[in-house]
Amino acid sequence: MARSAIWKSIAETLGAEIAGGHYKPGDRLPSESALAARFGVNRHTVRHALSALAEAGTLHSRRGAGVFVTARPTDYALGRRVRFHHNVAASGRTPSRRLTLLETRGADAREAGALVLAPGAAVHVVEGISLVDNQPLAIFRSVFDAARFPDFLRRIEESHSITAALVALGLTDYTRASTRLTAKIARPVQALALQLPEGAPILRAVAVNVDPEGRPVEYGTTWFAGDRVTLTLAAESLAPESPAESPATEP
Repeated sequence: MARSAIWKSIAETLGAEIAGGHYKPGDRLPSESALAARFGVNRHTVRHALSALAEAGTLHSRRGAGVFVTARPTDYALGRRVRFHHNVAASGRTPSRRLTLLETRGADAREAGALVLAPGAAVHVVEGISLVDNQPLAIFRSVFDAARFPDFLRRIEESHSITAALVALGLTDYTRASTRLTAKIARPVQALALQLPEGAPILRAVAVNVDPEGRPVEYGTTWFAGDRVTLTLAAESLAPESPAESPATEP
């Protein structure tokens, strides 16, 4: 068999196995060496087959981790009550969250404006990675008024849930007042966290959440992996905002 046909045959075999459910979305394929031994070819031929499947969107590589079956984009609704775990679970996927930073510091001008605080006021900052089926979907930063929620960092460290932490502190409901979406490209640190190539497309969402009285609760920024999410706008999110639900946001 001609060498050009060999890699195509390998790609077709692997593609059929993926379509048949032998490898599910998010699964890691065997190593190039293992595949080369299986098909009796060199690694270059295997690499050619994997590249063809990657170009077709069937596979993607993660730096230092291997080659994985591409997961279908996660449907993520942007409504007045946006909850990560609920959103992901509703799409039939498994959500999880890894916290990377918990700190209290002074608010910068943008954070202070969004939360209606004095410049330099103490804020709690939570950063982390949101995962779907163990694959990074987004990185996030959430900022809260430290004076209003003094025990917030301990609560979220226990629950890994912003909603649960706020409920424990007496705030049982909050809603989305505003969201700004901007297309960006992944910087090196972002690409590493999201397991994307440097310069890959990402989508930045900047939002302010408020309590039932319209007082700002959370100023959050989320960077979504562009090819792993489908953002949808619920009808309720298209309704005009009341003046009490329009705090300052990122320009």
